[in-house]
Amino acid sequence: MTPPGQTEEYFLPRTIQDLTKQETVPFGDAVLSTRDTCIGSEVCEELWTPHSPHVDMGLDGVEIFTNASGSHHVLRKAHARVDLVTTATTKNGGIYLLANQKGCDGDRLYYDGCALIAMNGSIFAQGSQFSLDDVEVLTATLDLEDVRSYRAETSSRNLAASRVSPYPRVKVDFALSCHEDLLEPLSEPVEWKYHSPAEEISLGPACWLWDFLRRSQQAGFFLPLSGGVDSGATACLVYSMCHQVCEAVKHGSQEVLADVRTIVNQTSYTPQDPRELCGRILTTCYMASENSSQETCNRARDLAQQIGSHHIGLNIDPAVKAVLGIFSLVTGKSPAFAAYGGSSWESLALQNVQARVRMVIAYLFAQLSLWSRGAPGRLLVLGSTNVDESLLGYLTKYDCSSADINPIGGISKTDLRAFVQLCMERFQLPALQSILVAPATAELEPLAHRQVSQTDEEDMGVTYAELSVYGRLRKIAKMGPYSMFCRLLYVWKDVCTPRQVADKVKRFFSKYSTNRHKMTTLTPAYHAESYSPDDNRFDLRPFLYNTRWPWQFRCIETQVLQLERRRHQDLDGVD
Repeated sequence: MTPPGQTEEYFLPRTIQDLTKQETVPFGDAVLSTRDTCIGSEVCEELWTPHSPHVDMGLDGVEIFTNASGSHHVLRKAHARVDLVTTATTKNGGIYLLANQKGCDGDRLYYDGCALIAMNGSIFAQGSQFSLDDVEVLTATLDLEDVRSYRAETSSRNLAASRVSPYPRVKVDFALSCHEDLLEPLSEPVEWKYHSPAEEISLGPACWLWDFLRRSQQAGFFLPLSGGVDSGATACLVYSMCHQVCEAVKHGSQEVLADVRTIVNQTSYTPQDPRELCGRILTTCYMASENSSQETCNRARDLAQQIGSHHIGLNIDPAVKAVLGIFSLVTGKSPAFAAYGGSSWESLALQNVQARVRMVIAYLFAQLSLWSRGAPGRLLVLGSTNVDESLLGYLTKYDCSSADINPIGGISKTDLRAFVQLCMERFQLPALQSILVAPATAELEPLAHRQVSQTDEEDMGVTYAELSVYGRLRKIAKMGPYSMFCRLLYVWKDVCTPRQVADKVKRFFSKYSTNRHKMTTLTPAYHAESYSPDDNRFDLRPFLYNTRWPWQFRCIETQVLQLERRRHQDLDGVD
């Protein structure tokens, strides 16, 4: 690796020498000096570092900065990206050209574009943040004299510049400007238009789904649709993807059109209606059991009808009874739900059997449902477990959370609800209203008087809002049980006693560590939150913990007892 501010001479291959008539090329940390300006370059993360190269380059006379970035999408990240560029040119002056990668890397990340041109703290060109196009070109006409006069306004800048080590300059016999440019109208500053988090969800994961579909050369998606927010949001993402595909074709994208025709196996097909396209590439399936309610069945059916998916309704009870029959035949025992007098172990096993049978059926139908309809190809199975449920392990290992890909696996329940609300309004999907107001439930336990008796938050013992807080403190703030307790003791002081905070933190870490092993089998998911518990890439912590956390929990208990003792003393003093 070449040291900062230094270059080395490298001999070019003979084939290049013959073309350029140049034997060697300088290689290393240098800037390009043209006839009329000086150009420097940063690479992606260098923009985010405390002492970015553009600082010293700008003080050394560089006027144009380029950045070939590979910055992946995370919800709300665009604000930080734009702020970094505008702050860099506000403090240092100059022109900044950010060209960010676009598309899917064949894994969990999606690169959202967001190219921009900035000068002296203002944005002059904004690229699209999400697009199905592979390439986008941005242009702006700017005056280098504006950079020079802007820098001349800060007299202390000259003192700072005198202390900077000069960069090696590679002279280029080229000019970016000419006399005719005097008649060229200059670009005006623009106000950056941000997407809301709900809009980012509707665009980013949808583009990611499209990339996966066309790269995998499969014929579409298969989604177990339960009638809840998570699977409903996943269905809406496919529908949003269909909208984007139709828009891209409408605007003349021949590449998208060719990909659509390959996917639907029809060379003359041109998508125009998102609902019609959705019917071709999305199959949804409601898998009922004796514990399912008619309300969830109706919600799933209504949403499928409104987005146009090919919908299947089936009952898994025969398969569940067959599996349990094998167990009873071998052991001579029949497990029962807790509601019918069974133990917690029996009840959990009965719930897991239903969930795992759904996974087997999902893959069977994904492989053969098109064949049964006389069409070629197979479907990708979509998972629909959100990041908060993954964090706590509130899922059955190898159930419907096991799929080919999961577009919502990095999105919190709170953000998903906002996204579903957006889809209801933007796409005119009234079926989503009943999904939003319904309590989240797995429907794996017996109904009580034909009504759902099981809710997710009651099962988990924590709320989804609390889970987002735990997730950010655990991963982003790097907190363990005791440090999290200390932080939440202050944050929740108006709503919880120290004892309640302690109980919540202990409950979270106990469940998190008990279920951490499930993270090793998580379906590859779109990475949209920085507190993703996916151990394959974003969280390399152990998956086998001492669930009692003896030292940390003891410290929490000591602090709680001291706080309670102090509170009692204060109350005695008042009396």
